[in-house]
Amino acid sequence: MIPADLTRVQLVTDPQLSPDGRRVAFVITTLSEERDEYLANIWVVDVAGGAPRRFTAGPRRDLEPRWSPDGTRLAFLSERAPKDKLQLYVMPTDGGEPAKLTALDNGVTSVAWSPDGRRLAFLSPVGGERAPESEEETRKSRPPRVITSVKYRFNGEGFIYDRRPHVFVVGIDGSAPVQLTDGDFADADPVWAPDGESIVFASARHAERDDDDASDLWRVAAKGGVPQRLTATAGPVLLPSFSPDGRTIAYLTRPGLNVYGRNIQVFTVPSDGGDAASISSALDRSCGALHVRPLWSADSRSVLVAVEDRGDCGLWQFPTQSGGAPARVVGGGRAVNGFSASADGRLLSFAASSPVAPAEVFVCRADGHEERQLTQLNKAWTEEVALSSPERFRFTRAGLEIDCWVMRPAGFVPGRRYPTLLCIHGGPHAQYGHVFFDEFQVYAGAGYAVIFANPRGGQGYGEAFAEAVVGDWGGGDYADVMAAVDEALRRHPFIDPDRLGVLGGSYGGFLTSWIVGHTDRFKAACSERAVNCQYTMFGTSDIGHSFNVVEMGGPLPWEDLARYIERSPLTYAKNIVTPLLIIHSEDDLRCPIEQAEQLFVALKKLRREVRFVRFPGENHEMSRSGKPRHRLERFRHILEWFDAHLEKTPS
Repeated sequence: MIPADLTRVQLVTDPQLSPDGRRVAFVITTLSEERDEYLANIWVVDVAGGAPRRFTAGPRRDLEPRWSPDGTRLAFLSERAPKDKLQLYVMPTDGGEPAKLTALDNGVTSVAWSPDGRRLAFLSPVGGERAPESEEETRKSRPPRVITSVKYRFNGEGFIYDRRPHVFVVGIDGSAPVQLTDGDFADADPVWAPDGESIVFASARHAERDDDDASDLWRVAAKGGVPQRLTATAGPVLLPSFSPDGRTIAYLTRPGLNVYGRNIQVFTVPSDGGDAASISSALDRSCGALHVRPLWSADSRSVLVAVEDRGDCGLWQFPTQSGGAPARVVGGGRAVNGFSASADGRLLSFAASSPVAPAEVFVCRADGHEERQLTQLNKAWTEEVALSSPERFRFTRAGLEIDCWVMRPAGFVPGRRYPTLLCIHGGPHAQYGHVFFDEFQVYAGAGYAVIFANPRGGQGYGEAFAEAVVGDWGGGDYADVMAAVDEALRRHPFIDPDRLGVLGGSYGGFLTSWIVGHTDRFKAACSERAVNCQYTMFGTSDIGHSFNVVEMGGPLPWEDLARYIERSPLTYAKNIVTPLLIIHSEDDLRCPIEQAEQLFVALKKLRREVRFVRFPGENHEMSRSGKPRHRLERFRHILEWFDAHLEKTPS
């Protein structure tokens, strides 16, 4: 695989099974280098078999297909012009012209049909800066921003202090949308009650919301009114889902305030509020891998969610009554990226990828049996391109079992040694595993062996494993990844110990910067969108005032500044002799670009070999969802850097 292959892969997401279980609507996204944008359309495939067919032909992006309850219409979001925001459309499922239902300045997200199929709920941001209405107004200076909240901006969204997403309802009859919620609160994930009389949503509306990450479920009448709080402000909540009988709501939550390493669990609460209880605590795994609502069984006796488990992302079923055990329904060495069910719950549809196959659409029975693959959209590409299959092994260090994988380079010849790249994931509460990851395949395709591991801190191995990194960034995690390199070398003689490179982004960028400040074992490194200075990130990152504090172990910077200094890679810049490529996005609000600037200037003053690549107009997600040309350019810089320092010719 080469970087240009990014424009050939068809990215399959958001499979939505029709109520009658006969068709699956899904989204195909492609990267256009020529237009330098993402193009997405909705496709439909019959469960009985046959070739998938295009359902929408929007010129830019069509997203979020959602079947009406009777299956006669499909709602979706679409951009119809270059500067358009996503707006809501509805189209007959047997064909025809889409009807545009919204024309809101800030666009639309999170669409949900009412049970009677006559209305749709959605979110739209309210407020924000007004666009200039004339050339004269454009020439005038802009007013100052008056900030009163710590949470005044967010990565990928920019300034949000005067713009909050609220719940709206619109009829399919062409009537104007009606705003149901308001105030200085951010609302999310609206869902209709089965009787169609009310809508439940997630929102942080408590007085201390600026200092914690908690939110609650709220219920508002479909005709409007004062929302009723249903939960006890015990942690962040998301994705409420009503049981078929309407008596119970399942939702995802991470119990506790500002405890980022804990498992996301499935809770239930009576639909009119009351005591909430976990139904997933028997499984020591996190259930927050995807932004998909929990799916209830037709008899309201179980709930289906996605679970991270040792590099896999599968579907697990949790009984809602005591006495039952959780059961994996969809598993294997792969990663699910979306799922849905038929109205009667008998059939599931999901999209899943493996390390050597981009995602495709599958169906199976509710118990996971009789699985069938419905699409082969990337078959021709995978038959043309050599892909490397990861080889997994495990080892134990300091009482923890660590998963590690090695990928052989393209054109592998036994008996030769190859330059090797150690890749470190972000988070730190994330995981590598059995998903199609373009980066690893591009590096293998360029002639590198690839090592990747899940050191302490990652999800998928239990809560204690994930929390083991809290308060110890650069400690046990650093030792874990270095041990992974040693173990990979012991097991795979084709890895050249004298031609090792290391790279990672975000937390992985932190650990890369940390590694080269503590060892000269690597011949080159690439630190991307990294945390390099913990104490300045506290006040400049959109989440630094809470996330970094927790991950540092709890003290605020002025309470223990020495700790922040000790755990900052910038502190050890004087020790860095490894040639370092620094990549950062100029609009990154998660790890602001000052993190890169400080390390770059320090290394230049030290006369070390360093290169700084800045991407304008991009945020923290550039490597995953940045402009296509920027993503290709990023690969060029990374490969040129390692090619120049690791002598790629096999030894």
